[in-house]
Amino acid sequence: MEQRKLGLTGPTVSSLGLGCMAMSDAYGPSDRGESIATIHAALDAGITLLDTGDFYAMGHNEMLIREALKDVSREKVRISVKFGALRGPAGDFIGMDCRPAATKNFLAYSLQRLGTDHVDIYRPARLDPNVPIEETVGGLADLVKAGYVRHIGLSEVGSDTIRRAHAVHPIADLQIEYSLIERGIERDILKTCRELGIGITAYGVLARGLISGHWSKDSGKAGKDYRLMTPRFQGANLDANLALVESLRTIANEVGATPAQVAIAWAAAQGPEIVPLVGARTRNRLAEALGTTKVTLTQAHLTALGKAFPPDVASGTRYAAEQMAHLDSEKPATR
Repeated sequence: MEQRKLGLTGPTVSSLGLGCMAMSDAYGPSDRGESIATIHAALDAGITLLDTGDFYAMGHNEMLIREALKDVSREKVRISVKFGALRGPAGDFIGMDCRPAATKNFLAYSLQRLGTDHVDIYRPARLDPNVPIEETVGGLADLVKAGYVRHIGLSEVGSDTIRRAHAVHPIADLQIEYSLIERGIERDILKTCRELGIGITAYGVLARGLISGHWSKDSGKAGKDYRLMTPRFQGANLDANLALVESLRTIANEVGATPAQVAIAWAAAQGPEIVPLVGARTRNRLAEALGTTKVTLTQAHLTALGKAFPPDVASGTRYAAEQMAHLDSEKPATR
């Protein structure tokens, strides 16, 4: 598999990463054995980047990864972990805590759950409004010096915050949503990252399955799936967004691929600094995603996709209003 370097200072990883969140019930019930088999299949195919968060099912996802990697050389994989999100016993999100002392505490628990002595990329999941980003990154820099963290990343922050963080310590990559129907980073964030030599790990490249070609109006209703609580998966918004998939399907048929493969290939084609994260939780979905590496999109295809999916084409916001209000990445740059 092709390798891509995350920014000027980050690690070299596979051109596709595996996002593991959905293996821990976020999208409804998951199968532990199938999840582990999927991680193994990803590693066998050359994927080296695994992405998780310490708050994914309150540590369940990290422990799942530990089980999957128990017989795998630690040097074969790069583990990216998000921290800082606080959750209550009912699973509700109750805030952020990115103070350096809290960060050390979160990391200590992650290292134990993952069964490792270091995390390759460690990043706050969101900007903590009560803690200056300089303070958070300064604490992370201490963990880098101590050898517990190899690289510092960011997640869902805007250009101003990126610049302030990078001035304290080199940032390897920004993890942020980017897809054919979510192109917000093209306003200024992508330019900022390129200027500073910061990589992009793009999550949601299939819009949480919405443009995968597999989603329908009846999908997700059999289990507890948080996607059904987001605006793009509701009512008239869902109808309009699913209609967009037909344009994608037309181009997919032309290149002999699936809609999901074309959507992933489009994200990867936006620049060598971009590493799409695929959220496959079964071997079948992983195999489809891996087929992306054999898809070639010509400039004509890319132009057609750009016309079919102009910026702001999606109906509805990507998160509910309360969550959108906390996204620093939605704030325009001031310089």
